[in-house]
Amino acid sequence: MLSRLLPDAVAVVESFGDPPDAELYPAEAALIRDAVTKRRDEFTTVRHCARRALSGLGLAPVPVLPDRYGAPQWPDGVVGSLTHCDGYRAAALTHAGELMMLGIDAEPHAPLPDGVLGAIALPAEQAWIRSAPPHVHWGRLLFSAKESVYKAWYPYTGARLGFEDAELRFEPSGTFTALLTTAVAPSLPDRLSGRWLIGQGLIVTTVAVPRGPDRP
Repeated sequence: MLSRLLPDAVAVVESFGDPPDAELYPAEAALIRDAVTKRRDEFTTVRHCARRALSGLGLAPVPVLPDRYGAPQWPDGVVGSLTHCDGYRAAALTHAGELMMLGIDAEPHAPLPDGVLGAIALPAEQAWIRSAPPHVHWGRLLFSAKESVYKAWYPYTGARLGFEDAELRFEPSGTFTALLTTAVAPSLPDRLSGRWLIGQGLIVTTVAVPRGPDRP
């Protein structure tokens, strides 16, 4: 699914189950020693996907450890993102010379739990959702897209975004624009473009920002 939304230079590996040969490095295993089975399975499989994606870029497998905010840390020269939800795990990686920012997210195509929309959506977004066509769970799509925006933005800038820091506008064609409502440096974009897709009971969203000549 994700390969339909991302440039060809991005190595995408997806899994709709937990393969028995997926293994963790000792440093990774130590992080989830006391985790429940569900958490252990998703943590293991998404790293299995990441190592296969690294191989697709011609790079050696390495441990994928989270930073203090949970973002995966990649080898120098790699930009990437991970996602997992019930029944789905995926990794998307590319060489840093190809993209400046990369974020992916997957969610079940189902309504958000009660009370969540008010916590993640700006007033303009809530108003749009109320008038949007009914065939899409727009609240869940909004949540996923904001996750992709955050996963793209934070590793490059080191700045964390809240749900209120970007206003999203969707097109039925499968694209969206995130207008950043927080102050950004002049060298950074003030809006990010993304893509979305629904299929197999899932919503997947991506943000891929090309590296321009004026952005090292």
